[in-house]
Amino acid sequence: MRITELLTKDTINLSLNSSNKLDTVEELVSVLEKAGKLSDRAEFKQQILNREEQSTTGIGDGIAIPHAKTKAVKQPAIAFGRSVSGIEYESLDGQPSHLFFMIAAPEGANDTHLQALARLSTILMREEVRKQLLEAKTEDDILSIINHYDESDKEEEQPVVSDESKPFVVAVTACPTGIAHTYMSADSLKSKAEEMGVDIKVETNGSGGAKNVLTAEDIEKAVAVIVAADTNVAMSRFSGKHVIEVPVAEGIRKPKELIDRALKQEAAIYKSNDSSADDQEEQKGKSIGATIYKHLMSGVSNMLPFVIGGGILIALGFLFGVNAHDPNDPSYSVIAEALNTIGGGNAFALMIPVLAGFIAMSIADRPGFAPGMVGGLMAASSGAGFLGGIVAGFLGGYLVVGLKKALSGLPSSLEGIKTILLYPLLGIAITGFLMFFVVNKPFSMLNTAISDWLTGLGTGNAVFLGIVLGLMMAFDMGGPVNKAAYLFGTGLIASGVYEPMASIMAAGMVPPLAIAIATTVFRNKFNQQEREAGKVNYIMGLSFITEGAIPFAAADPLRVIPSLMVGSAVTGGLSMMFNIGLQAPHGGIFVFPLVEGGWLLYLLAVVIGSIVSAVLLGLLKKRVDNQA
Repeated sequence: MRITELLTKDTINLSLNSSNKLDTVEELVSVLEKAGKLSDRAEFKQQILNREEQSTTGIGDGIAIPHAKTKAVKQPAIAFGRSVSGIEYESLDGQPSHLFFMIAAPEGANDTHLQALARLSTILMREEVRKQLLEAKTEDDILSIINHYDESDKEEEQPVVSDESKPFVVAVTACPTGIAHTYMSADSLKSKAEEMGVDIKVETNGSGGAKNVLTAEDIEKAVAVIVAADTNVAMSRFSGKHVIEVPVAEGIRKPKELIDRALKQEAAIYKSNDSSADDQEEQKGKSIGATIYKHLMSGVSNMLPFVIGGGILIALGFLFGVNAHDPNDPSYSVIAEALNTIGGGNAFALMIPVLAGFIAMSIADRPGFAPGMVGGLMAASSGAGFLGGIVAGFLGGYLVVGLKKALSGLPSSLEGIKTILLYPLLGIAITGFLMFFVVNKPFSMLNTAISDWLTGLGTGNAVFLGIVLGLMMAFDMGGPVNKAAYLFGTGLIASGVYEPMASIMAAGMVPPLAIAIATTVFRNKFNQQEREAGKVNYIMGLSFITEGAIPFAAADPLRVIPSLMVGSAVTGGLSMMFNIGLQAPHGGIFVFPLVEGGWLLYLLAVVIGSIVSAVLLGLLKKRVDNQA
């Protein structure tokens, strides 16, 4: 099937009116509906948005390929839209998108349809195609361009290592829907490998099933394996090989880096073993630190909704009056008491058990969840707090891993009773005894000591702490150092210490806001694309999304990162000096009215730090000669 049987004149819009991602999706869905390709417009749109939540389909280089495979599609089709000025689509490269291909595949799409869609994804990787599509005058021109490259595009081949002197790499690409990213990632890797003089064979796990499947001989010959996937891939076949695992988007954006890593075998050797989640991770060769970090972040990510929701509810309670519980007290407010009970008495009470439970579950899968939850609850009720909860999670998880190994010799007839009876009984009992007799008391004393020290900090020491936290927030903007600072702040909320969290959030708002201000004021230091991307950082900064500054930092790290760190440090120090407290660890400017200590001073701290960083960017960055 030819691509132009799916992309027709009535599904082309050469002048999109949208200015943002949501409106663009709506406009392209309307094109498909008007052409009679959809049976349920609302359902199709929802499936498109669901796919966007998994990862953006704005792949960079000015292209976005929103797609969905759903029963809401009456006939397989492709809608094309173009915006010469560009639309902010949350693309992987942080730049506006100009060319949009919305793919609509019915639930029972046959292989010929899927092959055509895959070919389209591959064709769009070519720079000359993108340039021609941008310059096309009519719908017929668009179809002619696609037709030309569809004719010359070859079916997927089975590469053979013909030159033994060349290094050989194998790869697997896969995305949740298996329509676009899978094939674009494969094509990007193949194109870059050819440019580098490297033989490569790429297996694609698309909607139509696995194609170009790697053989045992392929895997044996390969120096390393690249797995660029956002969904499960059969991994046991790679046992004994160096395996690089990354999201599918990195195959599109970073093919050279991945191939270089493969050639240098910069990945641990994969060992297949189904004994436990923890065993699998360590056998993949991940460092102990990386493994611990992953388990910890699993707990933190599941805990955050309780912290955020509970913290905001507690703070809202103060808007209705003093949080008194005695109805005879003049300051009593039934709304305030209800909000405090929901947020503090319940949501906050679940923070540490949820943290511990999901750490343990990350380590030992579902059997670890109950021991972790019980251990976390014991830590919370004993005063061992956040640190005790972390210990409980790792203790419960690794204990269950040990139980799995210890009970592996039981007869197969008893297999079913392990999960139902033995793991929860022994796991909860042993974790509980260890928490009761070993962990709770010393960690309770440690938690109390830390809380007392932070509460009693003098102004100078408090400011210094705020500066350090600010530096950490801007150092890698969403990376491990940033998350370590954030983890520190959320942990102290559970102990009733709120000032560090306020300092952390304020400092985290500075990098994107500074970028936005700098691209507005110092326009000659940024090109047109950067100035357009900078506007979005106003929203991201005000919403406490530090990652908005990452594309700018990546493009010029030696000037941008130090500039942002200075401003964040200033803001973190000022927040601590102003004695601002915050019980809600997220929300940006939208929770400023809920801070303790004066929201105007808090806003002032953010503004000063953002201006400091913006000025430094203006001074340090070089002038851009060609700003177009």
